[in-house]
Amino acid sequence: VQLQASGGGLVQAGGSLRLSCAASRRTFSTYFMGWFRQAPGKEREFVSAISWTAGSTYDADSVKGRFTISRDSAKITVYLQMNSLKPEDTAVYYCAARQYSGNYRIPDMYDYWGQGTLVTVSS
Repeated sequence: VQLQASGGGLVQAGGSLRLSCAASRRTFSTYFMGWFRQAPGKEREFVSAISWTAGSTYDADSVKGRFTISRDSAKITVYLQMNSLKPEDTAVYYCAARQYSGNYRIPDMYDYWGQGTLVTVSS
């Protein structure tokens, strides 16, 4: 299974971007799909997650009210709509999928990862 992330780019503060993450095929039982980000010199951090079946969403405090995660089951794709972007949102954003329930905030609990897409927010 491969995850292909796209949609990153350069945007001014206050602007918006939408990231997409498409799975090559669904031969695994997906419980969560999530987005993480990693800024230079920092650890990878949780951004948002969605439970694939129920559609429940979970967000980091730093992005609540600005970012929205959603999914399209037919396309096996998860999206991250990012509004009111701030310079501190600058990072490489990764999508990930995990097969089982548990703590969706922990990167090591995910089974599959996309290649990352760079988001740069200028001030």
